Amino acid sequence: MAHDLKKEASDGTSADYYKLPEDATQLQDLISAKNMNAQIGEIVRACYRYGEVEHSPRLRDAKKIKFYIEAEIARLEEYGDC
Repeated sequence: MAHDLKKEASDGTSADYYKLPEDATQLQDLISAKNMNAQIGEIVRACYRYGEVEHSPRLRDAKKIKFYIEAEIARLEEYGDC
C-alpha cells in the first residue's frame, strides 16, 4: 500500500513541515496529522515524555524507542518504504 508523502526541501532554517497543526492541543493531534503508524507514534510518545514519567525512567523509554524503531526498520525492509 503506497502512501503519497509530500517531500519538501529545506534551506536549513525553519520549514513548513515543522509547523504545528492549527487545532493541535496534544501530542496525539500531531501523530494523527502526520499520519504516523503505531510504531512511529510510540517512538514519538516515548521521546516526548523521556524521563518525565515515574513508571518509565529514561532507560525504559530508550529501550522502548529502540524496540519500536527496530520493528519499523524490519517493516520497511520487509514491505518497502511506502
